[in-house]
Amino acid sequence: RLEDSRQRAAELFRWLLAPVAPAEFLGRHWEREPLLVRRGDPGDYAGLFSTADFDAALRRGEVHFGTHLDVTSYAEGVRETHNPSGRALPAVVWDFYQNGCSLRLLCPQAFSPTVWHFLSILQEQFGSMAGANTYLTPPGTQGFAPHYDDIEAFVLQLEGKKHWRVYSPRTDAEVLPQFSSTNLTQAELGEPVLETVLEAGDLLYFSRGFIHQGDCLPDAHSLHITVSSYQRNSWGDFLEKLLPAALQMALEEDVEFRRGLPMDYLRYMGVANSDTVDARRTAFVEKVQSLIKKLVDYAPIDAAVDQRAKSFLHDCLPPVLTQNEKVQSVYGFPARWQDGGPCDVDILITKDTEIRLLRHGVIRLCNEESGVMLYYTTENSRVYHKEEPKFLELDPEYTDSIEFLLSCYPNHISVDNLPCETLEEKISLATLLFEKGILTTKKPLAQV
Repeated sequence: RLEDSRQRAAELFRWLLAPVAPAEFLGRHWEREPLLVRRGDPGDYAGLFSTADFDAALRRGEVHFGTHLDVTSYAEGVRETHNPSGRALPAVVWDFYQNGCSLRLLCPQAFSPTVWHFLSILQEQFGSMAGANTYLTPPGTQGFAPHYDDIEAFVLQLEGKKHWRVYSPRTDAEVLPQFSSTNLTQAELGEPVLETVLEAGDLLYFSRGFIHQGDCLPDAHSLHITVSSYQRNSWGDFLEKLLPAALQMALEEDVEFRRGLPMDYLRYMGVANSDTVDARRTAFVEKVQSLIKKLVDYAPIDAAVDQRAKSFLHDCLPPVLTQNEKVQSVYGFPARWQDGGPCDVDILITKDTEIRLLRHGVIRLCNEESGVMLYYTTENSRVYHKEEPKFLELDPEYTDSIEFLLSCYPNHISVDNLPCETLEEKISLATLLFEKGILTTKKPLAQV
């Protein structure tokens, strides 16, 4: 019901953590220590995802082993995957489950409109891809070996209950790691920093690098969904984009970066010479340090941020539209075949048509070598990277209008207020953005 998608995302994040306030969570737990929230309400996540939804996806014939579903087991220290090939037929899947195997449904947002809606809102809060897996585990079993992940994990217990043990990173190198671990053995673990039984409605958060394992008690199955974010979203990942661009600019603009290395530097530099006391080594190191400091002046920080944002928009789920938004967008436009021909095809936007962005986070302007590109999410797939990045190449004169639409959101503006030079350009830009699902109108453009 909130008009502003940013407020909607913040409210959903608040609901996810309640009764812990987001500020307390971010200050005390985020990237630092686990959080356990007991709600005492088995229906707290009712409607998000269920075993009935899992079964329905199998029966629709959309789920395939390996691509969408992993069948796993962990017994006597051995972790195994039992995926056959082909479609995951209900009779085969439930036979695996009946024989003690866990079922991990990858990308549940592809099969569940509710999970899709949930993640599509939450991703705007994180500014980073929000993904999910669901895990269905039989009573008295464990599906996965102890390990740590490269994502921030929010475990939402949907049905049944599960026994969890969470361990601190063992070394500094495992704090906020870039990549997930291999399967670990019980002998490699110390004492858990948190041990608990999650029941339906409870939440468990732990950061990347925290080792974890979950097993089912003998008297109940478990269904949980793990919501994840912040994979490869660190300062280091940002600098991987920024530094090459800064160096390229420095090489183009500063002759100091183009001057040749000393002819004899190989004689006194390198590991073999690292213990040698030599004034030339000192001068060489000081020169490198000087150039690195100078490199900061050439760092195109905003451009690198835009490139990160461009990647994020490719990761994003497409937005879920309310019924009103459908009616007011191209997705509800009444073009159809009737009485022997197409009917209501023309999109008639005028100077008085009131428009706004569908969501604040659906677009990003990027200045690139080939021109000004507008990246957008409305034509993305619910399956990760199934589609190529979606973008429009814009006339640079339209940049101010895009920025104006962003600044006015969530308020509607008339097309005539767009800062384009001519009315024709205003209508042309608004029509283009409407056809891509980026804009909605205050009133439906046409009625059936």
